[in-house]
Amino acid sequence: MFEGLFQPTHLLLIAFIALIIFGPRRLPELGRSLGTAIRDFRQSLSAGGTTPPPETPRVEGSPETRTSDPSAAKANSPPH
Repeated sequence: MFEGLFQPTHLLLIAFIALIIFGPRRLPELGRSLGTAIRDFRQSLSAGGTTPPPETPRVEGSPETRTSDPSAAKANSPPH
């Protein structure tokens, strides 16, 4: 199905269409950001999960008194 999809003439046509759509000023910026994204992705794969992702703080309390500090949430909550 995809045999011969990436022939040189096809790649030149894709590059020409990208040049028309994005223009000569924006194309290097897009290439740079794509390269940075690929590099970061490969670095995260090679890290192999050695560092855990940062934890998000728990939010407790009602929507009116919502806070990330659990002691403040207990102080604002009504008695049981």
